[in-house]
Amino acid sequence: MAKVQSNFRCTECGWATPKWAGRCAECQAWGTIVDVADSTSALGRGVRPIAVSEARVAKSITTISADEVAHWPSGIAEFDRVLGGGIVPGATILLSGEPGVGKSTLLLEVASKAAAGGMRVLYVTAEESVSQVRLRAERTGALQPLLFLAAEVDLATILGQIDEVKPQLLIVDSVQTVSSSLIDGLAGGPSQVREVASTLIRVSKDRNLPVLLVGHVTKDGSIAGPRLLEHLVDVVCQFEGDRQTSLRFIRAHKNRFGPTDEVGCFEMTGDGIAEVADPSGLFMSRGKIAVSGTCVTIAVEGRRSLPVEVQALVVKTTAPNPRRVTNGVDSSRVAMLLAVLERRAGMKLSEHDVYVSTVGGIRLTEPGADLAIALAIASAFSDKAFGSGLAAVGEISLAGEIRAVSQAKQRDAEARRLGFTTVIDVELGHLRQAMRKAFTTSVVEQADVPAF
Repeated sequence: MAKVQSNFRCTECGWATPKWAGRCAECQAWGTIVDVADSTSALGRGVRPIAVSEARVAKSITTISADEVAHWPSGIAEFDRVLGGGIVPGATILLSGEPGVGKSTLLLEVASKAAAGGMRVLYVTAEESVSQVRLRAERTGALQPLLFLAAEVDLATILGQIDEVKPQLLIVDSVQTVSSSLIDGLAGGPSQVREVASTLIRVSKDRNLPVLLVGHVTKDGSIAGPRLLEHLVDVVCQFEGDRQTSLRFIRAHKNRFGPTDEVGCFEMTGDGIAEVADPSGLFMSRGKIAVSGTCVTIAVEGRRSLPVEVQALVVKTTAPNPRRVTNGVDSSRVAMLLAVLERRAGMKLSEHDVYVSTVGGIRLTEPGADLAIALAIASAFSDKAFGSGLAAVGEISLAGEIRAVSQAKQRDAEARRLGFTTVIDVELGHLRQAMRKAFTTSVVEQADVPAF
């Protein structure tokens, strides 16, 4: 089949179409579609150069001011930490997460802070009515006169709201529920999501307007819609958390204006969402009596060091296939550590059920938690409790060697600040040496361990 030639082109953005249209589907400009003849030029076959206006002529990079892309704080320090200092004018930020995790609550808080600072904010909800958003704003204390609400699902109507309100910050909840009448298909389809996102991004760049988009996720946790959506936006943030707990995390998977290794901590309360500036005590048990099967590690999330308590339980079993249950840690990593403990440390764990979990709902993914997991399992297996001043950091190889981890000095400084006097790390060299030091310098007497 012969390829269809594009005989019509937009004079503003260059969008091509095989038939005439009154409005450009890319930049939404009216009356810019003109008929052009197919020709071969230096730009490629069938492409004709378009005259560039004086405002769009390329400029030397040394003459462009960086003040136009300076961050301005959103009023939520943990959100600014993840974004790299704040929101950049003209940036498009995509926030995704599981249903009910608190995406709308967080963005409503961002809108309230911006409106309280004197900015005109337009909050477009395509999933709720304005009355429902008003009730949530009243509950969380987000009522501001400069915060404007609109319940719209049509892209053209949203553009009209932007022209009417002239906001300095735009929030759309969500991009998968907005549709354009120029594109066939239901809202949330790949073509609709692509059209809605590209149009809002074009408006954002032309008007230097920051746009926050809410994105739905699929069953496996990826962002719904075409992969192109993540490429189009400037920042992709993931809002994580278990709905059964109040703790929430926000991470940046893509950030054109800042780092992607930061994490923000929040807590869902009855009055909305609250920042957690120092989460050092959230992931440790508060019991005063030492119990076997626990060990603390210092995990690094971005530039933040977090003490995390790992708990293990080892139970004798007669089943042919012992159970391996994990929560908050990688199950395959735990299986590898169990094999290393049995082969390199002589522990007959193949005859026991092993349960490993973290405290507070945090998930440990870095290999620096290997040593703490291994010591917690060894403590549970021997039924000997470590003292409260022990922390362990290190990666364990299949040979039982303890490898170095990143940001070791930062982890050690945080451990000392929190009162840990014994820090077991890579300097010991082997798992056996680390276990020997842990059991000789920080073991609580058996009389102090409660009998269950």
